[in-house]
Amino acid sequence: MTGGAGFIGSWYVRSVLSGEYQGTERAQVTVVDKLTYAGSLGNLPIGHPRLTVVRADICLKRRMRQLVRGQDAVVHMAAETHVDRSIGDASSFARTNVLGTQNVLESCRRAGVERVVCVSTDEVYGSISSGAWTEDDGLAPNSPYAASKAAADLMARAYYTTHRVPVMVTRCCNNYGPGQYPEKMVPLFITRLLAGKQVPLYGDGLNVREWLHVSDHCRAVHAVLEKGKAGEVYNIGSGTALANLELTRKLVRLCGASWDQVTYVADRKGHDGRYALDDGKIRQELGYRPRVDFDKGLAELVHWHGTNRHGSHAY
Repeated sequence: MTGGAGFIGSWYVRSVLSGEYQGTERAQVTVVDKLTYAGSLGNLPIGHPRLTVVRADICLKRRMRQLVRGQDAVVHMAAETHVDRSIGDASSFARTNVLGTQNVLESCRRAGVERVVCVSTDEVYGSISSGAWTEDDGLAPNSPYAASKAAADLMARAYYTTHRVPVMVTRCCNNYGPGQYPEKMVPLFITRLLAGKQVPLYGDGLNVREWLHVSDHCRAVHAVLEKGKAGEVYNIGSGTALANLELTRKLVRLCGASWDQVTYVADRKGHDGRYALDDGKIRQELGYRPRVDFDKGLAELVHWHGTNRHGSHAY
C-alpha cells in the first residue's frame, strides 16, 4: 500500500486490518509512505500485528523493488494531490506522480505482482459542461496536478499493454471524511468556521464537484482489487453534485456559523467548471454502490471535527 499514511490510504488500511472487507481478516499489510506533510503515523494503528510501516520514497528504485518483492497485490495511492500547490510549483507533482508511478509499476513487473490498482482522479478528464464522463472519454487535464495524474494513468495503460502488468486504474470524484488534511476545501472550511474564522470561496462559487465519503471510495477500490479486470479503468462516482457555493451554505449552517465568515476571493488559475462521472461500469460489473448519504456524512464530519480539535484520531 503506497501512500498508506495519508487520508484515503490510511482509511483503506484500517478497513482491511479491521476485517471490514470479506477475505481480509488475515491479510498482512505493508504501508510504504514518505511521510510528507499530508501523511501521519497517527492515521495508522501502529503496533497492529498484521501491519508493517516503512518510511520510503516511491521514486527510489532499489528500495521499491525490495519492498514489492513477495507481495500478492499493490494498491498505489501515493501522490502529491493539492491543485493549488501544483500551480505554485509542479516539480514535485511530476516527480512523485509520474516517475514514482512508473517506478511502482516497474517494481511490480519485476516482482510478478498478481494484482495492481493505481488510484487516480476525475480531474484527468478536464471540465465537462453537461453530461458525464465515461471511462472511454479522452483525457484533457487543466492543472499541473491533473496532468501528472493523467500521465500516471497512461503509464499504467502502457505497462499493461506492453508488459501485461495486471494493473487497473480507478478515477474517483472528490472525497470527504474524518482525518483529511485541512488544505482541502471541506476540512479547511469546517475547521475555520468552527473557530470563527473566515473561509475563502473561489470566484462566484459555481464550480460543480461530485462528493463521495472516503469509506465508499475505499470499498470501491477494494472491489476493483478483488474483482476488477486487468487493463481496465473504473470511474468511482456518487451522483451527489453540488456547486461550491451550495456546499459552503451547508457547511455554514452545520457549523452554526455566519455567512459573514465567507470571503469571495479571486478564482484559481485554470479552475475547472464542472466534473461529473458516469460510474455505471463499476456498479454493473462489480456490484458497487455508495452507502453514505451525503448530508448525513457531512453532518457527522462536522461533529467529528467539533470533538477532535486537538488532533486526536477518533475515527
